[in-house]
Amino acid sequence: MTSSSRATTAPVDDGDELSPGHRLEAYRWMVTARVVDERCMSLQRQGRIGFYVPLAGQEAAQVGAAFALRPEDWIFPAYRELAVALVRGVALSDIFDQLVANGRDPSKGRQMPNHFGFRAQNFVVGSSPIGTQITQAVGAAMAAQRRHDPIATVAFFGDGATSSNDFHAGLNFAGVFRTPTVFFCQNNQWAISLPRDRQTRSPTLAEKAEAYGFPGVVVDGNDLAAVHRTVREARARAVSGGGPTLIEAQVYRYGPHSTSDDAHRYRADAEVAAARERDPIQRLKSELLAAGQLDEARDAKLWEETRAEVLRTFDDCEKQRPPAPSSLFDDVFAERTPRLEEERAQFERRAPGGGSVR
Repeated sequence: MTSSSRATTAPVDDGDELSPGHRLEAYRWMVTARVVDERCMSLQRQGRIGFYVPLAGQEAAQVGAAFALRPEDWIFPAYRELAVALVRGVALSDIFDQLVANGRDPSKGRQMPNHFGFRAQNFVVGSSPIGTQITQAVGAAMAAQRRHDPIATVAFFGDGATSSNDFHAGLNFAGVFRTPTVFFCQNNQWAISLPRDRQTRSPTLAEKAEAYGFPGVVVDGNDLAAVHRTVREARARAVSGGGPTLIEAQVYRYGPHSTSDDAHRYRADAEVAAARERDPIQRLKSELLAAGQLDEARDAKLWEETRAEVLRTFDDCEKQRPPAPSSLFDDVFAERTPRLEEERAQFERRAPGGGSVR
């Protein structure tokens, strides 16, 4: 398995519990996500990408959830779901193409970095406004109901989104119409600089589902197997007509909310250090070592090879040419209108040096 493979289907584990082989595969994806995360934070600080949203500390929650889903399910991410995209089969090069906005970027450089989407993997484009993906996921689930498609839609969001209007509207519609939706809240304890206890007096976020008539479940987001089991059960309930589930995966983000944020201004280093003692990657590594599925030499080799592959892949993506300026006339409509054709011709005539812009 390589992180830059062009697979278009997610791994599927049909058992109630993750098999030993899937646990080791999940560990590889978690390591890949952590290595990419570290590299992208460095790249942004070097000015080689413009913006990045880190996920370190949330790998088990994302990978465990992704392993519990089927390829036909639809993912509605926020902007932190890198590991979900990788497990779903998105090539690492496709991620980097979007981050650098080169000519291979499907969005042609029109989206902010980290706001990617991939049709082949049923991975909807993320957006910055908080919570909008929640109502979108419910709407898509209602459409699936009417078409009798046996799928689930999964909305990923953070604890901050539970204070948004879309959270309440989305969960209310989901409850009334019993949509096949899994609401997966990664409670990483901080909505940018706002701590969890300043958002709500509810003891948990999961219990908010009770107001809308369906179950809410709290799970340890650092426990890969527990997350997988919880999401698997929620998906089975959804596709069988049982309605939605709200899952609160309790995690902790080690880095800032984004590279535009300075987390040192609002939280203590000791708090982060304490959270790192529960690192999900180290937890799974210990389990694999104890089971004899991994040893220190193989683990060191995995990290080394992954870092080398990430470097090679990014270097190749960075060397690609940018999108053609004239591509701004593409994808406005299914076919360019006469007015757009006229404007495109005018644009090309006025291009520096005359002739077409490349």
